[in-house]
Amino acid sequence: MSQNTTSPNYRPESTPLADRGFVTVQQHILSEQTRFPGASGEFSWLLSGITLATKLIANKVRLAGLNDMTGRAGAVNVQGEQQQKLDVYADGVLAECLAFRESIGMLVSEESEHPLVLREDASKSKYAVVFDPLDGSSNIDVGVSVGTTFSVFHKPDDPATANDPAKWALQAGSKQVAAGYVVYGSSTILVYSVGNGVHGFTLDPSIGAFLLSHENMQMPQQGRYYSTNEAYRDRFPPHYGEYIDMLRRGELGYKYSSRYIGSLVADFHRTLLRGGVFLYPPTTEQPDGKLRLLYEANTIAFLAEQAGGVALSGDERTVDIVPTDIHQRVPLVVGSKMEMDAYQRMASGG
Repeated sequence: MSQNTTSPNYRPESTPLADRGFVTVQQHILSEQTRFPGASGEFSWLLSGITLATKLIANKVRLAGLNDMTGRAGAVNVQGEQQQKLDVYADGVLAECLAFRESIGMLVSEESEHPLVLREDASKSKYAVVFDPLDGSSNIDVGVSVGTTFSVFHKPDDPATANDPAKWALQAGSKQVAAGYVVYGSSTILVYSVGNGVHGFTLDPSIGAFLLSHENMQMPQQGRYYSTNEAYRDRFPPHYGEYIDMLRRGELGYKYSSRYIGSLVADFHRTLLRGGVFLYPPTTEQPDGKLRLLYEANTIAFLAEQAGGVALSGDERTVDIVPTDIHQRVPLVVGSKMEMDAYQRMASGG
């Protein structure tokens, strides 16, 4: 069918992107930056390092089966996990793209045992960035969605800590300046927040830009799915199993279905869009939980709260926990308000 070129709504392909209603993530970040007095472009420059790195990672993920990027790299990281080739690549790309941003004084990566202080005069910088370069990387070989998580912290106000960049990231998640993730799946989607709502951008590979596709994302008040690894159910504290049974019996209005991918970013992305609840409980083998507080649980919790959801680690609000170690682990339960209210009642014995 031919287009009606006389229509006032017709916008030819030659029209500039901005005039056709497209908003790139860079444009959005520049707009959001006005919320940070005195930022002078530093914050948008920082986030541009993340978007550049994730575009490079997305390309490697898309072609992983053709460029010898599947399988193990032959080393074990600080977490005791086998590193995948794409873990190593993603970690290096993010570090390289962020190291040149002078506003960043320190990096923390899941793949590195210690914080990376970027320069001798790092105390003059303003931000610390923490990240999991490739969450769920072991799923690459079987074509399952994987992701990158990141959080940004401002240099602490306390002078003693401010002069020690290695400690900048040891702040409660409520202090995050920005947080987000990129999910590499059927499309590549960047989701981020600077404390003013949650926004999603889909990568258009034809122009190499993330374009606004999900504005002001809100988690539904109730969903139809719960997500957890039920193979470990007999190792969960009892109230988690009781909570799952309650969902399956339909006590919140209908019987819930189980959906579990095994990639944190992918499982949370579904929960953000469709509602429901994601659970990563402690187990007898991991009594403190398995997810890393700093660059996994805090990132997800910050986004969930900005989208109207709730995130808890045990009986505590996740973003209230002050980390004592950059690789500290916690349990996580995150989801829609109705499911989380029910979980809190059950966890407290109500």
